[in-house]
Amino acid sequence: MLRSKTFLTLALLAVVCLMAEPAWADRLVDAIAEAKPQGEPGYLGIPGAPQLNILIGLVWAIWVGWIFSTVGAFGGIMAGVGHITIYGLGDYASSFKKGLKLNKVVTDSIRVSNQWLVGCSAALSSFNYLKAGRLVLPLGIALAIGSVAGSWLVPWLTAGKISLKAYLGYFGLFVLFLGCYLTYETTPAGQANKQAAKKAAEAFQKSVKEQQAGGDVDLVEMGVKVQKFTPTSCEFTFFGVEFNFNPLIPVAGGFVIAALASFLGVGGGFLLVPFLTSVAGLPMYLVAGTSAMAVFVGMVNSIASYMLLKQTPVAWGLIGAELIGIVIGSLIGPRTSKYIPDVWLKRIFIVLALYVGIRYTTKGFLGYSLVPPF
Repeated sequence: MLRSKTFLTLALLAVVCLMAEPAWADRLVDAIAEAKPQGEPGYLGIPGAPQLNILIGLVWAIWVGWIFSTVGAFGGIMAGVGHITIYGLGDYASSFKKGLKLNKVVTDSIRVSNQWLVGCSAALSSFNYLKAGRLVLPLGIALAIGSVAGSWLVPWLTAGKISLKAYLGYFGLFVLFLGCYLTYETTPAGQANKQAAKKAAEAFQKSVKEQQAGGDVDLVEMGVKVQKFTPTSCEFTFFGVEFNFNPLIPVAGGFVIAALASFLGVGGGFLLVPFLTSVAGLPMYLVAGTSAMAVFVGMVNSIASYMLLKQTPVAWGLIGAELIGIVIGSLIGPRTSKYIPDVWLKRIFIVLALYVGIRYTTKGFLGYSLVPPF
C-alpha cells in the first residue's frame, strides 16, 4: 500500500509538471535570449550547452540509489556530483555572469534534477525498510510534517536568485561540517550517551549472523514495534531495546532540515542522519528508512515548488534514464546494508561527507577544488 501510494504521488507530480512545460519554456527562452549563447544545442536545448550521455547517467544513478538507500543520505549530493561535475553543468552555468538569468536557470535545473532522483530512491527505500521492520513510522511522519513548510518556503524565496558559485560554496560548507560532526560521534566521547543505539545495533548484527548460519531468526518480527504514540511522547522497541522521543522535536527539526535541503537542491538525508543519530539516538540500521520517508515528502513538495511555482525546466530524457538506475540501486541497498556493521555505515557517511565538503567548499569560494577532479 505504501509503495503504490508513493509511486502514484510521483507519477501524478510528473504529469502535472509536464502540463506546466510551456511556462518553463518561457523562462528558458527569456534566459537564452538575454545570454545569447552560441553552438550546437545541448542540455535543455541551450546552444553550446554540454552534450549529455544518458548511459553515464544511468550507471551513476545506480550508485546514487545504492548509497542513499544504504545510509539514508548523500543521494542528492551524489546526484549533484553527477550533474555538476561529471556532466560539467556546474562549469557551464558558471561561464555566464552572475547577473544573467541563464546562470540561475541552469543552477535551479540542477537542484530540481537532483531531487527527482532522490524522491524516487526515497519512495523505494521507505517501502523496503518498512517491510523489513527498520523504519520508525511515527518519527518519519513527524519529520515529514515539519518538512512540508520548509520545502515550499525556500524555493519560493530563492529560485532564480542564487548563483552557481554561491550554491557550490554553501553546499560544501554544510557537508563538511556534518562530516566533522559524525567523526566526533564515532569517538568514545561521542558514543558515551548512545548506549541504547549501540545495544540495539549489536543485537541486530548478532541476529543477522545467526540467520546467515541457518538459524531460525525472524528479523522482521524483532524489528520496530511502536508501544505508545501521543502528540508529546512516542515509545518503540527495536530488537528488544526501548527508545522514546517527543514528536514535537522532529517536527521542528524537519522544518529546518527541509528548508536547508531545498536551498541546496538535495534530499536532506545528510542532515537527517546526524539528527536521527544524535537527537533521536537511533542506530544506523533504523536511520536509512526513517530518513527516506521524511526525504520523500520533502522532495515531492520541493519539486512541485521549483517546477510549478518557479517554472524550472529539466531534461526529461536524462531524468528518465537516471530514474531507471535509481530503481536498481535502491532495491539493492536495503538488502546489502544489513550485512555492513553499524560503525562502518557511519564511516561511509563520514568519508563521503569530508570528500564532498572539501571539494565543493573550495570550488565555490576559491574557484578550484583541492581534491580531484580539480
